[in-house]
Amino acid sequence: MRQTILSLIILLTVQITYSQEVSEKISETEFSIGKTIKIKSELLNEIRDLNIYLPINYSKNSLKTYPVIYLLDGSKDEDFVHISGIVQFGSFPWINMIPESIVVGIGNVDRKRDFTYPSQSKLDQKEFPTSGKSEKFISFIEKELQPFIDSEYRTSEMKTIIGQSLGGLLATEILFKKPELFDNYIIVSPSLWWNDEKLLDKNPKKYNAVKSIYIAGGKEGEVMERTAKELYNKLKKTKKMNTNLFYNFLENKTHGDALHIAVYNAFEVMFKQKKE
Repeated sequence: MRQTILSLIILLTVQITYSQEVSEKISETEFSIGKTIKIKSELLNEIRDLNIYLPINYSKNSLKTYPVIYLLDGSKDEDFVHISGIVQFGSFPWINMIPESIVVGIGNVDRKRDFTYPSQSKLDQKEFPTSGKSEKFISFIEKELQPFIDSEYRTSEMKTIIGQSLGGLLATEILFKKPELFDNYIIVSPSLWWNDEKLLDKNPKKYNAVKSIYIAGGKEGEVMERTAKELYNKLKKTKKMNTNLFYNFLENKTHGDALHIAVYNAFEVMFKQKKE
């Protein structure tokens, strides 16, 4: 019995000593992939959060400039982290899928308000009582957000927007009404059912300056699948020679998990010619 107790004491002493030695070798520092800044929007009359990812070698003192990727639904608990990860991975020199880029995640306050234009549908109005203010939000992007980012960071002229679901509806509305705001449009699972699909009845403005449009969606039901394909077919009829247009049906994905692989695929095809 004594021998057993002695053995346990020795074993415990050894474990404590080892733990102390290990703990003395451990250090802890904060790890961050970006920064959050707050800006006051006069147009929206509210404070907006922006989550910013910068390339690892980014320097304000450098002469190098970077394309900007604007991400709707860009809050920390939404799509900012995983989309920034794709951007970082895709810009590794041994991958060389996309150029090093700045990501601007636009944090949400009320996405149903900001991402939708006024609907004549009584059901839309009932289920989305704060909806219909996209025109003001688009003005915020054009007149406040883009100028702010260009003044604060070393940006090039190339701008990309990524929108999914209601964000895809907004990206489509921008493409139809103010296509010059972005060079590249990544539209995933767009909620084109809004207002009884009336946006698809509109004729988009000429988008001669748009370099690439990528549309994608998964198995999301008849309406979502049909309207995404109708958007592609509509744009195909008016496509200019200098605009690359892509459509991708992700049959193994659904509304909840299509965005990540869709953005990866979009980067591959949209920047392919530059890579080659």
